[in-house]
Amino acid sequence: MIGKISVPRGAHVEPLIRYLFGPGRREEHTDPHLVAGWRSPAELEPPLRPDGKRDFRRLTGLLKQPQAVLGDRGYARPVWHCALRAAPEDRMLSDEEWAQIAADVMDRTGLSPYGQEDEAVRWVAVRHGDDHIHLVAMLARQDGGVPGLSFERYRVRAACLAAEQRYGLRSTAPADRTAARRPSRAESEKAARRGLGQAPRTTLRCHVSTAAAASSSEAEFFAHLEQVGVLIRKRFSTTAPGQLTGYAVALAGDTAKDGGPVWYSGGKLAPDLTWPKLRQRWIPSRTAPRDQRLTAAGQKAIWEHAAQVAADAAAQIRAEATINPASAADAAWAASDTLHVAAATLNNPALRQAADAFDRAARASYGRIPAPSLTGNQLRHAARLIGTLAYRTRDPALMPLVLVVRLTALAEAVAELRRAQQHGAQAAAARIAAQRLYAVTGPVPAAAPAGRSHVRTADQLADKSFPQPFKTVPRKPPPSQRRPGRAGPRPGHGPSPPRPRDQGR
Repeated sequence: MIGKISVPRGAHVEPLIRYLFGPGRREEHTDPHLVAGWRSPAELEPPLRPDGKRDFRRLTGLLKQPQAVLGDRGYARPVWHCALRAAPEDRMLSDEEWAQIAADVMDRTGLSPYGQEDEAVRWVAVRHGDDHIHLVAMLARQDGGVPGLSFERYRVRAACLAAEQRYGLRSTAPADRTAARRPSRAESEKAARRGLGQAPRTTLRCHVSTAAAASSSEAEFFAHLEQVGVLIRKRFSTTAPGQLTGYAVALAGDTAKDGGPVWYSGGKLAPDLTWPKLRQRWIPSRTAPRDQRLTAAGQKAIWEHAAQVAADAAAQIRAEATINPASAADAAWAASDTLHVAAATLNNPALRQAADAFDRAARASYGRIPAPSLTGNQLRHAARLIGTLAYRTRDPALMPLVLVVRLTALAEAVAELRRAQQHGAQAAAARIAAQRLYAVTGPVPAAAPAGRSHVRTADQLADKSFPQPFKTVPRKPPPSQRRPGRAGPRPGHGPSPPRPRDQGR
């Protein structure tokens, strides 16, 4: 069960009540009625007028009375609105069960504790669909006090988890602050109107995550963002001039009503993209020097090295998953860096989807930053090395494919780790990432020998005779970068035989 508190709060309760009892934006509201409230629902139910419409004057008047008594001492926007929704596969709850859930939410948030119905805030619960209800409360206590709203979202989340246990509903994740900020409905609709594939918030999160993973310093981080066309706004300390304390990013063309860019701070993108947490990525214990001079052999060595590091990390995480899960947290976090940079370097949409799905599995609960580890540092170093590559190989992408297979095993290892930690949402995110990585490598043909895995192993990929699904069309270097060639064939190579269609011309 999911509970969502509307932000910002409303200033007037009448429009919200009329909407909840109305047909909805798409005629989706059916049989709207009260299921709970600070008084009996039968007593508060809006009556029907002679014309068949409801009369809300008495209900809204009763809701607003405590706020009128408070006057200027109350909230400027006192209308508190929370929607509670069950999963599509859950059974249909009765009105009595929804009433119990609503009362539990009001009790846990402290807005209307059990036994204080005549002293706490006035509220109602409206049901106009099979799978959800809406809670509406006025933030003014009947005893003349002003209710507090500390940790309201986490308390609503706790009430939803309790309802899942009590009524056997689908289990959802606790509010462990590992989920990224999702685009709002307005952002998604705006992106759809502009014909964008995803909301700007999601695009910026991808850019910032990739830049952070490929960088070893603040300067490199901002340079990476500038290279992909992201607008940057830095915030400096007012007491220590020149000290950077925060940042915000925006996409060119994504403008607000005033014509200016729509800015997103790092914390509005994901919990681990705030400036203090980004800086922890670049402390000396998490970074290592790298060689910027890369030959063709060096590029191949980087892919081989990254594949081996990913394989070692998967083995290490599996070994520590049941013995000491906390020691594997840094490796799980660093695995996200490798996925993001590999997806950007290879420019593969499926890899990008896998990296985005893996994000939540990589984050530690409640915004914690794991202690540095050797395995995590090796993964981060491999990610930065991959970030220096320009993918222009003329051979089939054997080494990148081996890396993808190793990353698949790494995602599965992180899923086992999160399952051992009883972090269901993070385990599910890692499994989804592994499934998308499987899609990159492709299934084994039907004619494969019995007993083969449904994905290619590294040994199979190293065998040139085994079908290779991940070929990349070679790109010719520009003329300015081509080596001057010989006029004739290379030593030891004769001229190519004529093709059949050329014979007899």
